[in-house]
Parts: sequence; structure tokens; C-alpha cells
Amino acid sequence: MTKLNDLIQNAHRIVFMTGAGVSTASGIPDYRSKNGLYSHGQTPEYLLSHDCLVNEPKVYYDFVTHNLFYPHAQPNIIHQKMAALTRKRRAAIITQNVDGLHAQAKPAPDSLIEFHGNLYSIVCQKCGQNVDWHEYLKNMHHQNCGGILRSQIVLYGEKIDQQKLERSIQVIQAADLIIVVGTSFVVYPFAGLLQYRRPDAQLAAVNKETIQVPPQTTMIVNDAVEEFAQVKA
Repeated sequence: MTKLNDLIQNAHRIVFMTGAGVSTASGIPDYRSKNGLYSHGQTPEYLLSHDCLVNEPKVYYDFVTHNLFYPHAQPNIIHQKMAALTRKRRAAIITQNVDGLHAQAKPAPDSLIEFHGNLYSIVCQKCGQNVDWHEYLKNMHHQNCGGILRSQIVLYGEKIDQQKLERSIQVIQAADLIIVVGTSFVVYPFAGLLQYRRPDAQLAAVNKETIQVPPQTTMIVNDAVEEFAQVKA
């Protein structure tokens, strides 16, 4: 058995902290790897910002709809194994991802925290009505009132939902094993959640490349698909 599987089998309460690398096997590009979304000379920090949404809504809309939406993507073995562990009441998931794939894998109720929101949750900024994402992909304006639609994701320059932040801290504090998967772990406040872990909690990271993690972390440098394929869930 693998080191990752051993850690999971010996833990009582697990928290998975996931990033874009979890979804690459589902055909969704990540952000900060050498071939990721941020590697093509664009400035996503602005294009995915509150300022861009307000000042250049068409620029924002074009970038989001052409680069972030992958409606035919399906959960992969990583999403599936994590969801299975939540259904056994052994795990919770805190994800930076906005692609909705963790939710599609059907985790246990209240076990998934979409820290940065969900791309497919659309709201009209003028009237506040929720709108189907299919309509959003056709037109950035709400057909009922003409307001500008947006995904309910956290943009650069916006704050994390307070309830999600508090819930994330609670599950981190309850965990005896925290596993960071598929993220460069440079985005805050997500990366800062680790400061709330118990002193005796074990910490592991699974990533294709070594990342900056606290001392005593078990760093597993491998494709997460290969690792999770060998996890008993």
C-alpha cells in the first residue's frame, strides 16, 4: 500500500484541501503550472478581479466564459475517492476550485466547502435573481431586467464569505490529518487555514511538483490520480 493510503486509513477525521491540479485529469487546465492558464502572457489577476467586472464587464465576461467554463467535464478518481470518504463521515473537503466537480461527485451533505464559490451559480447584480448558467453563456445581460450577470465566485479584490471561512476553520480544527492536493498553496486566505490546525494533526501534500509546505509535512511528489487510485475509500 502507498504512504497516502496508510495515512488515510490510520486517520479518524480527514480534511482535503484541494486546488486546480485535482481537476486537470478531468480536462480542466490549472492556473500556475508551466502550461497553466497563467502561463500565456495574460493577466488573470486583473481579468478575474472585481475591478475588471465593474470597469470592463465585457472584458471580464469574455475571459471567464472562454477560459473557465468546461460544462462537459466529469469528476475523476480524485473527486470520487474524496467524496466516498465524506460519505463514510471520515472526511471533509475545502476546495479553491470553482468548477463544481467536487459537488458532482456527490459528497455527503455539509462536507464540501467551495471556498471560492461555484462558477455555475449565476446571479443578476441588478435584481438579485439567480439565473441558469446556460443563459449566462449566451448573454452577459439578464433578459428580465437588463442587469449584468456574474458567477458567484470570489474575485481578486473581494472577500471570502464569512460563513465559509468560519466553517473551514472548524473542520481544520477538528482534523487529525490534513491533505493538500493539487495546489501550489500560494493563495491566501486559503493557504492560511493551516494555522488553525491542531498541534498533533498530521499534514501531507500530493502534487506533481514540490511545493512550499510547513516542516514535518509528508510531501508526495506524484500524479494525484495515481495516488488516489490506490486509496481504499
